[in-house]
Amino acid sequence: MAITALPPDTEADIARVTEALAMITPRWNVRILLALSGPPLRYSELAAKVSWLQNGQLHPKLKSLCDAGLVERTEHTARHVTYGHTERATALLPVLPMIVTWAEEHLEKADRPLPAIEQIEDSLTLLTRRHAAAILWVLKSREEVSGRVLARIVMPSSDWTNIYPPLRQLVADGLADTEGNGRPYRLSAAGAALGPVLGTLSAWAAGQPLDQAAHHPVWGQPQAKSKPRPWVSSQSRPGPAALPPARAVGSSPAWHHRDLFSHAVAGRPTAAIPAGGPRR
Repeated sequence: MAITALPPDTEADIARVTEALAMITPRWNVRILLALSGPPLRYSELAAKVSWLQNGQLHPKLKSLCDAGLVERTEHTARHVTYGHTERATALLPVLPMIVTWAEEHLEKADRPLPAIEQIEDSLTLLTRRHAAAILWVLKSREEVSGRVLARIVMPSSDWTNIYPPLRQLVADGLADTEGNGRPYRLSAAGAALGPVLGTLSAWAAGQPLDQAAHHPVWGQPQAKSKPRPWVSSQSRPGPAALPPARAVGSSPAWHHRDLFSHAVAGRPTAAIPAGGPRR
């Protein structure tokens, strides 16, 4: 993939985020990470927490998470081995409620209330489709782009018509829009709303503090400067209004990991919200 006319290091940025998504998206990985969110556990203790996994399924999952640097295996003695989060896994956890927030707003509504963990898994499935991250990056950077130009950027060594299957999938998932054949593509409202999630994943994948997501060259949202008002010398100048305390992106989320396994239906406005991407 050759990224042209985009912010520097975009290709490496996309590769890091794609790799990060590949670490956590495989089935059960997020659930295992959440089960390990407390003190380190022995294998039997962890198996009891993820009892839906059949015999032989947990060990390879743990090995892959250890290889990815998200789970640490500590051998205290030959008969005492525990598993727990690495610092990298702990730093990743604040991304999960951000994904839930996006899913609640933009994924199509299911017939039944879904636990937050399923919201996360459904959202990750959309983001890990082939070429999805690269296409979303380009659409965000270019605003509108034709399929041919998009193919030249995302898959320059392939026939340009190969861009259409992943593009159509993103449209079907509700992350991209187009007005019809031959018309340019652009991010949908749901796709644009992924900015905080993708920016935070980018910061995490690069080993930066999560609050750096606000300054991401593509997905960051710099504060717009307010237009100065005319000032008359005779008018009194009021003191600055008190602002609510800001919450940093990297701060501890106001939720407990156990909350991701249950779901309370939140009150919603009566106005209809367009359906976003489909469930798996």
